[in-house]
Amino acid sequence: MVVGLGGAVATTAVAGVELLKCREIGTEGLPLAALPENLTRGLADYENLIFGGWDVNQDNLAIAATTHNVLTLQQFQRVSEELQALKPLAAVCNAEFCHNIEGANVLAGNHNFCVETVREDIRRFKNEQGVERVVMINLASTESYVDKNSETFASLENFEKALGENSPEISPAMIYAYAAIGERIAYGNFTPSVAADIPALVRYAEQKGVPLAGKDGKTGQTFIKTVIAPGLKSRALKVDGWFSTNILGNRDGWALSHPDSLKSKVTTKESALDNILGYKVEDHLVDIRYYRPRGDNKEAWDNVDIIGFMGQPMQLKINFLCRDSILAAPLVIEIARLLDFAQRRGEAGVQPQLSTFFKLPQVADETNEKPEHALHRQEQMLLEWLTNHAEKTDDKPAQSAASE
Repeated sequence: MVVGLGGAVATTAVAGVELLKCREIGTEGLPLAALPENLTRGLADYENLIFGGWDVNQDNLAIAATTHNVLTLQQFQRVSEELQALKPLAAVCNAEFCHNIEGANVLAGNHNFCVETVREDIRRFKNEQGVERVVMINLASTESYVDKNSETFASLENFEKALGENSPEISPAMIYAYAAIGERIAYGNFTPSVAADIPALVRYAEQKGVPLAGKDGKTGQTFIKTVIAPGLKSRALKVDGWFSTNILGNRDGWALSHPDSLKSKVTTKESALDNILGYKVEDHLVDIRYYRPRGDNKEAWDNVDIIGFMGQPMQLKINFLCRDSILAAPLVIEIARLLDFAQRRGEAGVQPQLSTFFKLPQVADETNEKPEHALHRQEQMLLEWLTNHAEKTDDKPAQSAASE
């Protein structure tokens, strides 16, 4: 079940799975599909994923897909019937957090009403679709920056008290995460918004036996940065400055044009470099601009100033013309499969082995732990986890269906 079901990434993920079901596309771009079969045989098959979820826009996904303009005409025609059958449920929305996002398909009520409605939506979806398990993925537009050090978020008792008081500190993303954990379904945050990464909800997930992963999908510019930066470090090339800018014109870009939402995004994008290099890059600048003509085709530029032997300066220029949803949708699908697998394996709380998919990987204790950012190390964490579980799994593939 997807928060932001009508968005570009979600509609692309749904269309992609439907195209896989009818053998219209291959598995290019799906990272786990390229792994040895023995490492992934315990995961739910791509063809067993069934979608539902929430969005402030009530249009069915066929209408949404024509707006986002990601699919080719042939791809859209092949799955238009399946997309038309999917219509988002009313979404939790708060104008104080969700800037530049408008829609009439919104839940009206206090925090506790919204929590109970989302929980009922999950139960109804599970029963109506006949699925055995559900995973929730947050793909909603970026919310305003939130200070996680508030006492409201320090404990579950404080958080639930604030829910009952309809506290303005509690965001829609937190409401969805709390509802998911209450229903004992795995939760992944593909956005920069503060959600299940507050201490109260991390502890709640551990108590309920719910796996968590996040946050902010690592798809384009930051993905490249976490590949390049370890290489520069390995050659002892000092990064004197790194300027990153990108333009995009989709709904996410429009949300990010508000400074409060932009702060959330820039915070996650800035987090990786110093961690990888082991020193602070004083001139590390990150800039994001909404540019309507580009739509979902975003473009990222990076200029890297480096200092080598004998103090000689050099430069590296990177220009990445991305397809935002084409990069993001397959990661969302893989995150859902891995979270489902983790829950079936009895693992609860933060799942660090999923760090490879995120700009700011979540850790269980932010005061004592640092996330791993280097892509090659993140990949090794995931492979070791899959290998460990493969050794404990018999030869019979998983038969049950997981829904995203």
